[in-house]
Amino acid sequence: MTNLINGAALLDEVEAFHRRFNVFPTEHAYVAVTLWDAHAHLIDALDGTARIAFLSPEPGSGKSRALEIIETLTPRSATTVNASANALFRLVAADAGTPTLLFDEIDTVFGPKAGGNEEVRGFLNSGYRRGAKSLRCVGEGSEQKAGFFPSFCAVAMAGLGSLPDTILTRSVIIRMRKKAPNEKCEPYRRRIHEKQGHALRDRLAEWTDTIHDEIAEAWPEMPEGVTDRPADVWEPLLAVADAAGGHWPERARAACVALIKAASEGDQASLGVKLLTDLRDRVFCGVDRMPTAAILEVLLQLDDAPWSDLSEDGQSIKPLTARALSKLLSQYVRPDNSPIKPRGIRVGSTTPKGYYAEDLSDAWARYCPPDPGESATSATSATPQVNGGESVAEGASESRHMFAETDTRQLRIAG
Repeated sequence: MTNLINGAALLDEVEAFHRRFNVFPTEHAYVAVTLWDAHAHLIDALDGTARIAFLSPEPGSGKSRALEIIETLTPRSATTVNASANALFRLVAADAGTPTLLFDEIDTVFGPKAGGNEEVRGFLNSGYRRGAKSLRCVGEGSEQKAGFFPSFCAVAMAGLGSLPDTILTRSVIIRMRKKAPNEKCEPYRRRIHEKQGHALRDRLAEWTDTIHDEIAEAWPEMPEGVTDRPADVWEPLLAVADAAGGHWPERARAACVALIKAASEGDQASLGVKLLTDLRDRVFCGVDRMPTAAILEVLLQLDDAPWSDLSEDGQSIKPLTARALSKLLSQYVRPDNSPIKPRGIRVGSTTPKGYYAEDLSDAWARYCPPDPGESATSATSATPQVNGGESVAEGASESRHMFAETDTRQLRIAG
């Protein structure tokens, strides 16, 4: 059957629809999101699917709005904020067809109080490849039987901070930011604009139906240097761009290279958020200031954190050093808008360099994800957090106790 639909012009319209309501950080982001919308209609023709992740260090950056627009443009879209792995597996296995899963507030799924959510992580990790299945028990009461459930579906995510590395490497990453005063977009009104999005969705479905067989046999040429997992992620998007023609193949490959590079460079920003979160939740627990040496000792004892194995500018700096700590924290500012820098801290008769919780408080409030299920509390609360029955303050580091006790004695003498 001859394809009478101008795919390039249709993708232009989809991009323009996003531009009405979304302010993305780069032109490449509009290209990637538009191609992602179209690829969701071709899920049955693809061997793999690209996850797409809208991430930002703070709320109010347009992440949820991006998901709202995608919801109107993709087939069988299902939006969730929190869902169990069992529910997700059953949703994909339902007879209604492969869904497009939109996961908002994904940071709460992998936050410090969420227990890791390994089953949800497994669902997201495995489901980017066709044929991915997980063995689950089904039935009632004692009548349980083992059954395989598929997990292959298109997934878009939005959240604060970062995501587990295994999910990031399977994703096109769009790092959102708050709109500048000169950046404007239309307010989205579901009653008015949802119908417009659905009209575009139906036209996308009609066009993608005509290129289904072409996409199933496609082997798009990758930009130089794009291999392995990034190539897996971008292959379906480049296939859609090639099928559309016009300026889309060139724009798609430029976006591929730029966003892969940005994701790599963005690891530093992501690492900064991880550092701030660990400082808030696992270091400054009931302590209002700490020497750099004590901070490093606590951080290097965290087995599930990256601080003992880091690289900077391509050079190994493992473990985390005072210089690297200072460089990471200098990306952020104190409440007075000056960069966070180490300051002198009185400890006995010495004055080592260190950090004050009050200097970090603004960055904690802006960039660290909140604890799921808990109301926001002061980052410098004197109540130690509890981890497995033992307070973090009690079990993290002997050096912190020594500093805290010495500091307390100095305060008593001063009083």
